[in-house]
Amino acid sequence: MKLPTLPLLLSFNGGYVDTLGFLALSGLFTAHVTGNFVTFGATVALGTAGALPKLLALPVFCVVVFLTRLAGLCLERRNLPVLKPLLSLKLLLLSAVAAFVLWHGPLVVTESDVMLWLGMTLVAAMAIQNAVHRAHLPKAPPSTLMTGTTTQIMLDLADIVAGVKGEQTAAASSRIKRMVVAVIVFAAGCGLGALAFVAAPAAAFVLPAIVAALGLLSPVSDA
Repeated sequence: MKLPTLPLLLSFNGGYVDTLGFLALSGLFTAHVTGNFVTFGATVALGTAGALPKLLALPVFCVVVFLTRLAGLCLERRNLPVLKPLLSLKLLLLSAVAAFVLWHGPLVVTESDVMLWLGMTLVAAMAIQNAVHRAHLPKAPPSTLMTGTTTQIMLDLADIVAGVKGEQTAAASSRIKRMVVAVIVFAAGCGLGALAFVAAPAAAFVLPAIVAALGLLSPVSDA
């Protein structure tokens, strides 16, 4: 059986983990860090739980991206593989979260310390994914943020409708196909993440680790 390409698996996990984290961890975005500014403000204004994870998400994300890049450069300078070691670390983090939640059972809002550590672990895993994607899969559409991708799709469609000729039209058509698939896969991940949480709040955390494991075996192509 032919596995999906690595960028598609990353897009699926991006949508799935972000949605699952939002539902299970008091509105924490684990992959879309910008959204935490909005939810942090809402949390403070409404006096609801989960302010600390949202406040810490950005610095944790930044530090992990920085360290991931340093680790990748060190591996490159030693002529060692880069993608698999970094993706294996992400798999380890996702697996640790899945194992803990399966052992612990569904999370509750009052367990603030547990939710904080789980949330930051998932943020770290998604930070590794983002760093790897930007550094090593530059041609592939982003796997965790669809705003820019959707904007580019609309711009390319406008160029095609306006009758832009030559290489620009061919490039726009090719880009649209790749980006539309990425958006669909991300949306599928979001939908399945929500359904999985409703059906099995603890077991839902297992699928991201499985998808991450498949990513180690899938084609790397970002064309």
